[in-house]
Amino acid sequence: MKLKAIILSAGEGSRMRPLTITKPKTMLPVVGKPIIQYNIEALKENGIEDILLIVRYKEEIVRDYFGDGSKFGVNITYKTQKDFLGTANAISYGEDFIDDSLMVLNGDIILEYDIVKEIIEKYNNQKPDTLMVLTEVEDPSAFGVVEVEGNNIKSIIEKPKKEDAPSNLINTGIYVFNNDIFDKIEKTEISTRGEYEITDSVSMQIADGKKVIGHKTDKNWIDVGRPWELIEVNEVLIDELKTEIKGKVEDGVHIHGNLYLGEGSVIKAGVYIEGNVYIGENCNVGPNSYIRGNTYFGDNVNVGNAVEIKNSIIMENTNVSHLSYVGDSVIGSNCNIAAGTNMANLRFDNATIKTKIKDEIEDSGRRKLGVIIGDFVKTGINSSFSPGVKVGSNSTIGSNVLLYEDVPSDTRVLLKQTHIIQDKNKDKKK
Repeated sequence: MKLKAIILSAGEGSRMRPLTITKPKTMLPVVGKPIIQYNIEALKENGIEDILLIVRYKEEIVRDYFGDGSKFGVNITYKTQKDFLGTANAISYGEDFIDDSLMVLNGDIILEYDIVKEIIEKYNNQKPDTLMVLTEVEDPSAFGVVEVEGNNIKSIIEKPKKEDAPSNLINTGIYVFNNDIFDKIEKTEISTRGEYEITDSVSMQIADGKKVIGHKTDKNWIDVGRPWELIEVNEVLIDELKTEIKGKVEDGVHIHGNLYLGEGSVIKAGVYIEGNVYIGENCNVGPNSYIRGNTYFGDNVNVGNAVEIKNSIIMENTNVSHLSYVGDSVIGSNCNIAAGTNMANLRFDNATIKTKIKDEIEDSGRRKLGVIIGDFVKTGINSSFSPGVKVGSNSTIGSNVLLYEDVPSDTRVLLKQTHIIQDKNKDKKK
């Protein structure tokens, strides 16, 4: 049996905006790599080298980065999904790609390598028509919930009420299929959401008496769907960081934790690093800055004098000028954060931070969450940002602005003030 893989990477990632205005969600960086690269490496580690990427939204970024896959030790081909018509439609592009069996996973999740290993072993041992990877959650009401009998899946119920859910086992969106799935996809009807759902195709297999089994995993798989989840996956992966110094660390730098420092990067005297930190290539940090744990800098990031950065992601080609504070935030590429900028991460009442996702307020569940800033944003000196605020790409926030609501892309926010200029000698002349 030759097992190949499809990775789905066509979507816009609208819930991740403004970070996905300029790049696909699967190409957002975490600890030195785009999200999707972790999946490709997990597949390769387990002997799967033929990979089909289903792309569409800003697909040229994916194609340019991975090419034919040879730099990553795999063979990558691409197909463009013509319309966003759901997962079954996306998977249908693999009908000419499959030999015997096909693993399918979303490009916006990060897997432990061992998950892929145990999936392959179970599929080879039991030889089902479909294997669906399951995980247990406390409240399954927001997911596709699976009813099982032993290993066999009896039904899939989408987003039931908690009290009506047949189990706490949910579909992770990771599958292994044989050729039968393409027959079922061809017969799948469009759902009320206007999409062809792969769970409907699998339900047809169950009704047809095909062997559909579940594989419950307790290993880590992380779904990155909202901006704060990028921070959370960064926290998990940077915890595994090993110290590797390729750049220059000047005398007088204090490092308490594991540090990756890329080639051409310089950490200047007086910098205090606490916790695990990843700094890419050709970065300049300091002097006298405080870089706290779980912080990630992409390539060509400049951090000025007396800056404090905590648990944040700063993408490539961004400058954070002196006397600024960045807490639990994500700053996109090619931004300029002016001197004295403050990005707050904590409410006065210590409540969890809420933010707007697709025009609806969602609770992040995080007590500390700062600012989400798209690419090509500029801030003015002494600007301040309230927790949970988002700023769209190519926007400008003027000096001394206190920003407490989201700003769309291509917008300028300025503070209007009145100066009263008086002659101090006027009263003496009376």
